[in-house]
Amino acid sequence: MCTTRVKRGGQPQDGPTHLGLMRVLFFFAVASTCEGCPDMCLCATQTVKCQNRDLDSIPQPLPDNTKSLFVTGNNITNLGVESFPTRLELLTDLYLNGNEIQSVDSTVFDNLPNLLRLDLTNNKILHFSARAFPVNNTLQVLNLSSAFKDRSSLDVLLSVLQSGILSQLTSLDLSNNDFVIFPGGIFTSLPKMTTLSLRNGSLIAVLNGTLTGPPLRDLDLRDNSLRELPNTTLAEFSLKPGLRVLLAGNPWRCDCFLEDLVEWLKDSELVTDRQNLTCVDPANMKQVHLLKLDASRLECNFSGDSKGVLETSYVFLGLVLALIGVIFLLVLYLNRKGIKRWMYNIRDACRDHMEGYHYRYEINSDPRLANLSINSDV
Repeated sequence: MCTTRVKRGGQPQDGPTHLGLMRVLFFFAVASTCEGCPDMCLCATQTVKCQNRDLDSIPQPLPDNTKSLFVTGNNITNLGVESFPTRLELLTDLYLNGNEIQSVDSTVFDNLPNLLRLDLTNNKILHFSARAFPVNNTLQVLNLSSAFKDRSSLDVLLSVLQSGILSQLTSLDLSNNDFVIFPGGIFTSLPKMTTLSLRNGSLIAVLNGTLTGPPLRDLDLRDNSLRELPNTTLAEFSLKPGLRVLLAGNPWRCDCFLEDLVEWLKDSELVTDRQNLTCVDPANMKQVHLLKLDASRLECNFSGDSKGVLETSYVFLGLVLALIGVIFLLVLYLNRKGIKRWMYNIRDACRDHMEGYHYRYEINSDPRLANLSINSDV
């Protein structure tokens, strides 16, 4: 199916000849546009749209002059070499969101040498080959929002980002994924990346070294599970000139561990939404703005969960000490005869020693015994 819109009105009526010429030109324009347009798709100028057609593969053949391709809302579970069998030199924008994609195979994008923007949002990726892109690819924008099935796909993402194949990438969207933590150095192979979105994930921490490498300008960490940020992370933020950070929507725990972050927020302009950062717990500080906190008055009070953990630790320690005591008593019992003999020996030695002291004392206290002892010696 091919559609082309033509504006009407304001055309001079020059007779049948002019009207016939206009019809011929219109026919050739539509024919050139529709040439090679696959079934179940809409083609207009250099844009091809194959949306919500229940397709199970990329439709073929695609027009050679395609610049933007939308294949969205279908049931394409696998992207392989057969997905793009012919070279499309002009294709720069590829949208494959909402297709239930689970696997992205090696060399799948080799016939798209000038691809600049790739959208794989809302899929269920379990496998993503590090060789999916050509060596000299020009990809600049990669949208992987809600693209992975679960947090176990982190290793799949690591293999792609650390392959060094995305050296031209400037913008990466990893929002709406269930990743809990990213290892240090995950983005070191993206030397031109300036925009990174990690919004609405499950991040519990930003480790030292996670953001090392790329010259970030925009970092979105909103709506995660961050409760504090360590000094090492704050220092890493400060080392990136011109960085803009978004942190709202995180469940900040306002205790003594947040003191450094509070002081840093008051002195730094990097967090553009710092006015929107509020405490979630403890209960008496809920909804209090972080900028209004007095860092010196933040206290460390154990939460209910922490108390439970502490009590469990004490119980475990008590059991260990009791076990050590039982073992000690058992050793004493098994060696009771040897211990008894050892104690008798010590007793006899002490008694002999004390008798020697007693004998000397008697001699020294009686002068007659002392003279007798001297004469006997002579």
